[in-house]
Amino acid sequence: MKKLFVALFVLASCTSNAQNGTQDMSDATQDDKQFLSEVVYQKEDSILVEKMLRQTPVGNPVLFYARQFIGKPYVAHTLEIHDPEYLVVNLRGLDCTTYVETVLALVMTKQEGKTRFTDYCRNLEKIRYRGGERKGYLSRLHYWTWWMHDNIEKGILTDVQDATYFTGKMVVANDYMTKHPDAYRIIKANPEFLPEITRMEKEQNGPDGYFLPTANTGLPHSRLTMVNDGDVVGIVKMSGGIDISHLGFVAWGKDGKMHLLNASSLAKKVVEDPATLQQYLQRQKRLGVRILKVNIEQ
Repeated sequence: MKKLFVALFVLASCTSNAQNGTQDMSDATQDDKQFLSEVVYQKEDSILVEKMLRQTPVGNPVLFYARQFIGKPYVAHTLEIHDPEYLVVNLRGLDCTTYVETVLALVMTKQEGKTRFTDYCRNLEKIRYRGGERKGYLSRLHYWTWWMHDNIEKGILTDVQDATYFTGKMVVANDYMTKHPDAYRIIKANPEFLPEITRMEKEQNGPDGYFLPTANTGLPHSRLTMVNDGDVVGIVKMSGGIDISHLGFVAWGKDGKMHLLNASSLAKKVVEDPATLQQYLQRQKRLGVRILKVNIEQ
C-alpha cells in the first residue's frame, strides 16, 4: 500500500512521545510501557482516541468514526519522521492513508470492547505493518497492493469482486520507491534499504484481480449491491509506478450515488465530497476504484 505522497516533513513538528499520554498507567503491564515508549504522539491524540472509544457509534460504525474527522486538516508525510521506525499516531492532521488507518483502528478497538489508547495503538500497528508487527521501515506496507493483501490475510478486510461490474483488470507495476529514493527521507538516510524495497516491489507486481471502472461507478446501489457504506475505496491509477493514488470510504448519498469520504489534498481537509465518486474520477482522469469490505459486526 502506498504512502507515496512525497516531500519532506519537518521532524520538529512532532516531538512528543508516550510520556505525554493521558492513559492511566497504574495498571499497565511492562509490555504496555515498552510498547508505548516507541509510539510518537501528542497528548491531544490520546485524549481524542479514548473519548471516541467511549462513544456509542450510531449507524454504520465505519462511517460514524470517519465522519468524526470531517474538517480535520490534510497533512501529508506524517509517518516519515522517526528513524528507527516508531508507530506514529497523529489525529491532528491526516493524509488519505493515515485517515483510513486511523478510522479502521478505532472501529477494530471499539468492536473489541476496549477503550484504552494502548489498545488502539496495537490495532493501528496491526493494520499498518506487514504481518501486524512493526519491524523497522521495511515492514511498513508502503503500497496499496501490499497493504490490501496483508490486511486481507489478517482478516481485517475482504476484496470485493463481481464478474458483472468489476471488469477492469488490475495489473500492478509498482516501482515508484525504487525510481525515486531521494523522495524518502528514511531511504536517503538508509540506502541499504533500497534493494529489499525493489525485491518486494517485483515480488508483488503483476495481475491482481479486478476493479470497478469509472463508467460503472455511477450506477445506483440497487445494481452495485456488493458496494456498501464504509467500504474502503482505492482510486486506481496504474501509471507512474503507482497502483493506487488515493484512498477513502464509500458513502452512498441521498442522490442514490456513491460519494467519497476522504482526507482531500485539494480541499486541504477531511471532506465528504458533494460531487459523486464518478464525477471525482472523471475530474482526476482515473481508471476506477478498488473496493474493500471492512470485516466488522454491524
